[in-house]
Amino acid sequence: MSKSSASISAARQNLRRLANIRYIALVGQILALYYFTWVYPLGLPIGVISGLVIAFAIINVLTQWRSHWSKAISEKEFGAHLLVDISSLTVLLYFSGGATNPFISYYLVPISIAAISLPMAMTWGITGLSVLAYSILLIYYQPLQLTPHHGNTVFNLHIIGMWINFALSAGLITYFVVRMAAALRAQERELSTQKEEQLQDEQLLAIATLAAGAAHELGTPLNTMKLIIDNLAEEVSDPQQQRDVATLNQQIARCRKTLQSLVNAASIVEEGSSPTPVSAYVEGLLDNWMLIRPDVKPEIKTVNNNPSISACFHPVIQQSLLNLLNNAADASPQQLEISIHWDETSLYIDIRDHGPGLSLEQIEKMGKPIPSDKPGGLGLGLFLTHSSLNRHGGRVSLLNADGGGLLTAVVLPLEMTYSP
Repeated sequence: MSKSSASISAARQNLRRLANIRYIALVGQILALYYFTWVYPLGLPIGVISGLVIAFAIINVLTQWRSHWSKAISEKEFGAHLLVDISSLTVLLYFSGGATNPFISYYLVPISIAAISLPMAMTWGITGLSVLAYSILLIYYQPLQLTPHHGNTVFNLHIIGMWINFALSAGLITYFVVRMAAALRAQERELSTQKEEQLQDEQLLAIATLAAGAAHELGTPLNTMKLIIDNLAEEVSDPQQQRDVATLNQQIARCRKTLQSLVNAASIVEEGSSPTPVSAYVEGLLDNWMLIRPDVKPEIKTVNNNPSISACFHPVIQQSLLNLLNNAADASPQQLEISIHWDETSLYIDIRDHGPGLSLEQIEKMGKPIPSDKPGGLGLGLFLTHSSLNRHGGRVSLLNADGGGLLTAVVLPLEMTYSP
């Protein structure tokens, strides 16, 4: 799994952010300990507090190390880390004035983090423990050893401490909330993408099941038609009728070849496909298409200095490309431009027709099954083409061209190898 922020689990990201927040709190504690020990002594138990700060620093280093460990981080574990923060804060406040310490409201930071990242029951548990700790510190704590001459200065320090705590808590809460909200949005987008891909898989499976059944049922009538055409070929003598019979024979042979390709595709899935020269693949694709569509006379441009390389192509790639070529031919059979070139990494096919282009509804529903406006069209060809090419690393974009018509651009990676 990638270590980008979009792919790391929310709990792992939150634990790393919690470690960063702890480092900020540790710096504040060290500065406060120095100030109230050497600059403005308040009689703090230096040894005990120093030991607590060191222990908390060690815990945070271990926490940060844990956030990079491969084992999954559960919500319960993350809640346990927040309990460690509450416990550490309670012990530290006990030795530094209890509820009279202006940093007592720092309890709101772990509560806010829990409310954002944990279930309701765990959040209420952390809130209840924080309130309980605050309540205990109202009664049980070690008071600061203040001298009489401190007077109003101590009060001013308390007010300043409250302001510093408010600013620090507000900043940390905002930091965590903003980052957590971004992580949740990223996870929602990822889940939405996965759900859409799963829906497409289900649709493709249903279509594939129907296609397999149709292929099985078409075998018998095609064989019957082949026998009848062969008998007609022996009986007719008129040249025009002989040409018609020959055309029918070619079309039946084409249908039988298509059915056979389904069987070949299944064997390729089991045995794996072998590398094919890209130039031979492109030439075979165009020859196959021209055989299907003899009525179309496209203008084909192929770059001469294409590299001599080979690649593995899944069987569905050719059918997807044929669908795009047929769509363009249906839109403008009399005017069609095809540009093909490739490099060491990708195959590029640009198809420009001069038909009506795409409607607003078709653009909005791109990549989904939509009703076809072609006679006899099922509205599934473009959807299947998008799904098949995307699944094998390819990209297809359709844009209404200037001056009318549609520009279909296909980018197919050549380094791909098929894996079932």
